Amino acid sequence: MPSTTTETVKPVAHEVVLIEGDGIGPEIAAAVRLIFEAAAAPVRWTPAIAGGRAFAAGVATGVPAETVDAIERARLVLKAPLETPVGHGGKSANVTLRKLFEMYANIRPVKELAGITTPFSGRGIDMVIVRENVEDLYAGIEHMQTPDTAQALKLITRRGSAKIARAAYELARREGRSRVTAVHKANILKLTEGLFKRTVEAVGAGYPDITTDHMIVDACAHKLVVAPEQIDVAVMTNMNGDILSDLAAGLVGGLGLAASANVGDHAAMFEAVHGSAPDIAGRGLANPTAFLQAGLMLLRHLGETRAAARIEAALALTLSEGRVLTGDLARGKVEAASTMAFAEAVAANLERVDPAALPEVAAPAWADTASAQASTPTPALPDRITVTTRDDIGFDLFFEVENADPAELGAEITALAEGSPFRLKHLSNRGTAIWPGAVSRTELTPHWRARFVRRADAAAGFDDAAALALIGKVGARHRWMHVEKLLVTDGADGFSRDQGEA
Repeated sequence: MPSTTTETVKPVAHEVVLIEGDGIGPEIAAAVRLIFEAAAAPVRWTPAIAGGRAFAAGVATGVPAETVDAIERARLVLKAPLETPVGHGGKSANVTLRKLFEMYANIRPVKELAGITTPFSGRGIDMVIVRENVEDLYAGIEHMQTPDTAQALKLITRRGSAKIARAAYELARREGRSRVTAVHKANILKLTEGLFKRTVEAVGAGYPDITTDHMIVDACAHKLVVAPEQIDVAVMTNMNGDILSDLAAGLVGGLGLAASANVGDHAAMFEAVHGSAPDIAGRGLANPTAFLQAGLMLLRHLGETRAAARIEAALALTLSEGRVLTGDLARGKVEAASTMAFAEAVAANLERVDPAALPEVAAPAWADTASAQASTPTPALPDRITVTTRDDIGFDLFFEVENADPAELGAEITALAEGSPFRLKHLSNRGTAIWPGAVSRTELTPHWRARFVRRADAAAGFDDAAALALIGKVGARHRWMHVEKLLVTDGADGFSRDQGEA
């Protein structure tokens, strides 16, 4: 006889890699797990490690192979803060994770939170900062050129800029936003930041329904503290975005409340943006709100929007009533609650949320970057710029000389170039032209650059053998450490000029 018993079908649980992290990470992770379990959120956790624990175990990258394998399988990560060596030691495991899985878009919503009062409350702040996540100075390519001079390479590509620009425009379009602002420093860094700005504008031409404008990064910092409600979607390079997104978080309550999504075509990682706070680790003082907010972004990414809305409503109740708050929010007004006590209060408030009152919210624009970027036909933007002519007209050679007299050094290097198809155009020190020319008051360091250009009577093309021979002559007298060819495409210089260069 057929059964008449009605069985409740449980939703399929999504596998999510949970990296508890370092410092306060395990505490806030436990708090979020408690709330998710109380809400019956359809998530199945796969624990993994990265950061400080991995470094301590001898994993040079800070990301064990087992963690990489787990992310490859699940493609979803909820990550608590990781300990990152500052000024020494291994590379940031945070950056390694983003780069390993090409999570090129960092999405930082900035919006007022119920129950949180700041000097900007009531201003209607509701912006999204879209930060390029794998290029720029954060590619982490650094060298000590001399014992006293360090160099970092700022790498900006057209492809990387186009991908983050399209992510920003798709987000704006799908969330009904009207403006995308390209934030840059192209007034000074005309090649790198200039390439980013031009690429965003080129992508923006394919979105006539969205206004495109641009703003120099320092002007944007000013705008954020004077008229933040005027920013809608801001797209920017990696380091600019890192700095300004933290500034923006301060407008609506601080890093203790801020979360972000790191999204690529193959994986997505959600995290609190604050640090591991080792000074308060293990004491039950940490506020888990930011990590919970990251969890809500994860749920929305999965399409579990009602579960996210229910938890968000319970969080809003807890914050608005202000009876159970961690110390950073209590500020002496009420007795400070522990991390888990706050989590238990949020979990208890889930029962007070009316499911019928929850808004019907679609999955956000960043939920599926690959399909989002193909959702609406837009003019194709080639990954590479097509040029008609290109010519390497010379090279810059960086070398080390202690206590050099500019006139004597200029004469010496000029003589070494005799008989070569290249001539010494000038010498510079820290980006300022020193020789030939008037006496400069620039403080000189041992780090010099010689700019060699092809002689007018030399054969066309770049003579690699002659260049290497000239480098060898200089190297026989002075230690050289770096060389760059000088590229000209379609008549436009592909290199910067020194301050004071004729």
